[in-house]
Amino acid sequence: MDFQFSEDQKMFRATLKKFVDDVVIPRAPEIDQDGVFPKESFQAMAELGLFGISIPPEFGGSGEGIMSCVLAMEELARGCAATANTFGAHAILCTENICRNGNDEQRKKYLPDLIAGRKIGAIAITEPEAGSDALSMRTRAVRKGDRYLLNGTKMFITNGPVADLVLVYAKTDPEAGAKGITAFVVERGFPGFSSGKTLKKMGVKGSPTGELIFEDCEVPAENVIGEENGGVRVLMNGLDRERIVYSICPIGVAQGAFDVAFRYAQERVQFGLPIVHFQMIQEMLAEMATEIHAAKLMAYWAATTADQGGRVRLEAAYAKLFCSQVGMRAVDKAVQILGGYGFISEFPVERMYRDMKGIEFGAGTTQIQKLIIAQELLRKGSN
Repeated sequence: MDFQFSEDQKMFRATLKKFVDDVVIPRAPEIDQDGVFPKESFQAMAELGLFGISIPPEFGGSGEGIMSCVLAMEELARGCAATANTFGAHAILCTENICRNGNDEQRKKYLPDLIAGRKIGAIAITEPEAGSDALSMRTRAVRKGDRYLLNGTKMFITNGPVADLVLVYAKTDPEAGAKGITAFVVERGFPGFSSGKTLKKMGVKGSPTGELIFEDCEVPAENVIGEENGGVRVLMNGLDRERIVYSICPIGVAQGAFDVAFRYAQERVQFGLPIVHFQMIQEMLAEMATEIHAAKLMAYWAATTADQGGRVRLEAAYAKLFCSQVGMRAVDKAVQILGGYGFISEFPVERMYRDMKGIEFGAGTTQIQKLIIAQELLRKGSN
């Protein structure tokens, strides 16, 4: 499989690398310390066209594939996991989802503002009692004439506290199980829609996560994405693509941690030598570099396969599982190489260590990925 990037992708990556080095990395400590949404970076990402990477040109995007989204996520995460997480929730989980599953009127209404960064998007599936078991959601939507009334609470919603519009999943036929869920676009100003508490987190602090509350929230029937009771089809339609994009996020963070550790090892002198000359340090750096490289290839392979079309459920789970595990091991080694300095907030690996745990279980926990892999292997074995 050829992983040679096109000239456009090389230019795109070079531009994004400069943006991350010049803008994202300098702002990362403040974003983490204050737990603030990166407004300036968000607008700059919009100006770079990042929110329309995978959107067809006829709807205002650049029409690139999943590989380009992976490259964007990787570079952003190298500089700041919170900024990368904000990008993913807005551009992939919300904007691309509306483009892929909405009708022409919905695309015309919502995509221009989302792509231009004038509106912030989010997706709301998880509830206080429904995490990995998303289909057990309790949020209800009942049709009343030309609108639906939504009632329920969503939890752990990335971008939730600042979102202008949210793609919300709710039960429209509770007795039908998975076949009774519908997806809606809910705008911030709709009656009955409000934000609950913003959650304080161990890491990824600059990517606001919170609770969304719907109390007889009035949603026009024209805001149904797809069909009534067709929400699972909307959800599953892009789940593997989204998982592939998110799989590279831990590796972006891991690359950032490796860069810091490698530079530190060349500058830190002990016993009269830079510690990079010590074999134990070399061993850790070699293991980090090798695993990071292997994980990138895994994610690139999954993205290339997705861009070629067809089912990528197994490839997405492979990538998400392996990249998460590699990311955790890499940041742990980075802290170890920096020693006491790795444990204080003046050095970025302390933040990266905290951030990594938060993004490890995003887009499906390690345990869920293992279940998917086992199920897919059994399915393939029976064919």
